[in-house]
Amino acid sequence: METQFMVKNKTEVPPELLSKEFLKQFKTEEDVSKFLKDFHSQVLEQMLQGEMDAHLGYEKNDVAGNNTGNSRNGSFPKTIQTEHGESTIQIPRDRNGEYDPIIVPKHQSRGLSIEKLVIVPVWVHKVCHHYPPSFV
Repeated sequence: METQFMVKNKTEVPPELLSKEFLKQFKTEEDVSKFLKDFHSQVLEQMLQGEMDAHLGYEKNDVAGNNTGNSRNGSFPKTIQTEHGESTIQIPRDRNGEYDPIIVPKHQSRGLSIEKLVIVPVWVHKVCHHYPPSFV
């Protein structure tokens, strides 16, 4: 599956992330590393929210979720190891305790790399087909 930013096997960076205006915030390599670490954490958290939407069958605050027997029940912090270092992310949970994250599996401190997730058929099958093409 290709998105608007994929070019064969190379992912093209969106132009707004390469603009002089955006890049001038980085003064050192450490600044870039911190940005990548934070960005990676935020992407993982958004993907976990997408997994929860797929698990429950409705998006957050959607009236379709009323009286379904299961709903979101907040989140909990989890410290994980990534290729960018240690990060603490929020893992969503459901009331029935049935949600089993794919991206950051239970009882593991290493999340799957985002690069690997893009090609994991299970994640694509379980999550991506629930969203319109513009979301994925």
